[in-house]
Amino acid sequence: MSRSRFDELSALADRSRERFEGFAARYGTRPPPRPPRPALTEGYWQGLRDLFTRDVTPEGLRDLLQRETQDTFRFLTREVSVDDLAGRPWHVRQTRTAWRLFLAVAYRLSPWRRVLFAGAVIALAFGWLAFGLHILDVGPFTLAPVMTGGTWLLLSSTALFFVLTLELRDKLGLKGDLEVARQIQFGLLPFEPLERDGLAVVTAMRPANTVGGDYFDVIDIGEGRLALAVGDVAGKGMPAALLMALLQGSLRTLLSAGFRGEELVSKLNAHLCANIPSNRLVTFFYSEVEPSTGELRYVNGGHNPPLLFGDEGATARLGATGMALGVTPDAAYETMTLTLEPGERLVLYTDGVTEATNPADEEYGEVRLEAYLRPRAQDPGRALIDGVVADVLRYCGHNRPHDDMTLMCVDYRRTSSHS
Repeated sequence: MSRSRFDELSALADRSRERFEGFAARYGTRPPPRPPRPALTEGYWQGLRDLFTRDVTPEGLRDLLQRETQDTFRFLTREVSVDDLAGRPWHVRQTRTAWRLFLAVAYRLSPWRRVLFAGAVIALAFGWLAFGLHILDVGPFTLAPVMTGGTWLLLSSTALFFVLTLELRDKLGLKGDLEVARQIQFGLLPFEPLERDGLAVVTAMRPANTVGGDYFDVIDIGEGRLALAVGDVAGKGMPAALLMALLQGSLRTLLSAGFRGEELVSKLNAHLCANIPSNRLVTFFYSEVEPSTGELRYVNGGHNPPLLFGDEGATARLGATGMALGVTPDAAYETMTLTLEPGERLVLYTDGVTEATNPADEEYGEVRLEAYLRPRAQDPGRALIDGVVADVLRYCGHNRPHDDMTLMCVDYRRTSSHS
């Protein structure tokens, strides 16, 4: 491909990025919040009263103290075995059961949260012990003198601890569901390296959260060709992961139906426009490569331009040939063709790599990515993409990356002649 053609594609990529940013400015922001109601008005107090009285019923309180409490206890103790305590004195059973429950909850927390949890439980236990001893000292029927400021603090801390325990149960349950979702998502993606006729493909993905919205795929489409795809769903977490699954299923269905190239991407775009929220979009790079000849045909729907490196370190960008998917159903896409030469390497990535920021809010950027990749043209693909992730994390320092990072390295090492 000529240099002028790559310059033309780069200009198209810039225009696509401007459209992308304009769309995000129109649809990606939330409307400004309503101004708060002025205080000390009848409407204000009515709203406040409704807040704390709506749906508050005696049945709801019984449900809180009975069903929710019992469900939470069973959830937190489901991994606590007390069979060996049968036949022991009641105080031994209760004490050891409480200790095992404490450890079961602590093990599910991160290290510093575990320390704070342990300190809070110990302080609360000592507070109730001191309160009990004081009751025994002054007598059980003289509560009025006992209700000091410290007592009210103890009662309020206990009530807050009870509420947080219920919330912890919900969070741990959701965390378990997310871990299952992560296993399912990772099972859908081809992490295993692939080698065919001198073409080697390795991949890596690091979600910002438990699950992510990045997508990559390597698909055998017959006739000795492979489809290579990388996409990025706007957003993070579970909503983006669900849209990622929709993207994968739709792509594979269209491939099975025989669609290829720009026709496939156009069909995929129309399908996404009809089935995803209007404030979501997908940047998508799709390519078809024939390892026996090195021919690569690609469509870039507003995605970060993959980088092509030659033996001598020359860099080319496979810029946008159309806009991001999910914006408008009649978007046009163009298929570009190039021929991979032996020794060339193609690196695909998502914007979680280049837009990661350091503590000074400075992005890692495409220039820094190219500078890292260029002198490592002979490194194994796995070492290369793992090194990129490590370099990005070093650059970020204590500023944790807030977007998913995905990389695909495609090495063409075929040494036999090809047309």
